[in-house]
Amino acid sequence: MSTPDNWQKSSYSGSGDGNNCVEVATLPTHIAIRDSKNPTRATLTFPTETFTAFLGSLKADVRGADAYRRAT
Repeated sequence: MSTPDNWQKSSYSGSGDGNNCVEVATLPTHIAIRDSKNPTRATLTFPTETFTAFLGSLKADVRGADAYRRAT
């Protein structure tokens, strides 16, 4: 697998001391993730479909938790 050159930092990283987060890069068949404060270390890769399902699950959990908080 080739090394991606299109890393994008999470929008939650912020600037200054808040920039310790993750970076994501898209490859033709995979999504790569690395630690932004240690970008030369190992990366994690996932098939695109698997990563998309993972994000969808996280978003659903957040919406469910928000609805629960509003109801209580």
